[in-house]
This record gives sequence, C-alpha cells and structure tokens, in this order.
Amino acid sequence: MEENNKPVDAPPALADYAAGAVGVGPWPANQPMPTDPHYDPELLRDGDTRNVPDRYRYWRQEAIRDELDRLLQSGPGKPTLEVAIENVGHDFNTGSIIRTANGLGVRHVHIVGRRRFNRRGAMVTDRYLHLHHHPEVQDLVSYAAQQELTIVGMDNFPGAEPLETVTLPSRTLMVFGEESQGLTPAMQNALERLVQITQYGSTRSLNVGHAAAISIWAWRRAYPPRPTNS
Repeated sequence: MEENNKPVDAPPALADYAAGAVGVGPWPANQPMPTDPHYDPELLRDGDTRNVPDRYRYWRQEAIRDELDRLLQSGPGKPTLEVAIENVGHDFNTGSIIRTANGLGVRHVHIVGRRRFNRRGAMVTDRYLHLHHHPEVQDLVSYAAQQELTIVGMDNFPGAEPLETVTLPSRTLMVFGEESQGLTPAMQNALERLVQITQYGSTRSLNVGHAAAISIWAWRRAYPPRPTNS
C-alpha cells in the first residue's frame, strides 16, 4: 500500500480548515485521496464534523469502533471495566454516563431494565462502544459471572466503602442507579461490593452522571491501558 493511503495521525485538512470551525472540511484537493478502508468516502468528500480525536478524522464509524476494541479490550484475566446503568424511569443521565464511559476507554455498557433510554446526553458516543440490554438484574448477574467480573455498586448506602481508600477489583462491573432513587433493592442484593464517594458538604449525593465520571476515572487511574502493538 502506498504511504499516502495509510491512516494518518493528523489529516492535512486540519491546517486548512477555518479557525473556530468544528471538525475538518473536505480532504484537500491538492492531496492524494486516501484509499485505505478505514476512511469513509463521504466524509472525505464532505468533511468530518464529528466529535472525534484528530487521528480518527474521516474514518468510518465501524473502523473507529474496531480500532478502539483492538486497543482497549482486555482478554480473560486481564484488567477490565464494564459499566451498567439501571434504567427504570428514563433518567437523562444515562447518556451522559455512556459518554464518560466512552471517553475513559470502557468498551461495554449495560442497560438494565427498560431498553429505551435518553440518548441525547451520549452525543452519539454510544455508536463507538458495545451496548447490552438486560431486562432483569439477574440477567446482568449471569453475564458478570460468565465474564468473571466483580459487581461493584456505586451508591452511598450504609456500609459503603469510601472510593478514596478502596482498591477496586481489576475486573469490575461498575453499576449506577438512577438519579432519584439510586440502586434498586434487587440490584443492591446482587452487589459483591458497595462503594461511595465521600461527601463533605450539605448535599447528600452528587449528580449520578458526575459520580460516574469520578468513579470510572478512579478505576482507570488504577488500571491504565497498556500500549498495544500496531
């Protein structure tokens, strides 16, 4: 394959696009048109305004997802974080949690309860990871057992361990409840660990989307991705 047909770290169009514009314009006419299958012909023709890193400009959606799987998915016995969200009342935070999970390298997100959820907060980031639906809590429990994941609930119920001092399991399925009620009784009974973010002010709890960001980041800080050979 010719060198100019390979995916590049920063497309040449970046330097030519209008200051302040979102994304990049069409592939420059004075540059050889890439033919690598990572690239999307329509994006090359029309420009790419998606909220993706520059290294993925003009890439097909499926190509980005596959590349993230290659870089971030762990095999059996290796550190892995998956995220589950209880979807009882169509909580608007669900999409926000998915976006955070995407940004911090989580490859699998589970929706427990209702299948439909508020996707607006996800900002289409759900298209770049793997979504799973489980009608019942027990379905999630069975999945976790098959994947050898420890179910860790994030909530401030009595007996919860403080996040700032706990050692999170290397293979964690981190579960979040809804903003209004937290984890349901059925999910609480399924937990193997319960962890909370210590509160110091007058509010009893953080917004669940913010709590998810802190919690997922804490796990990722403890288990950073290992470089993958190209």
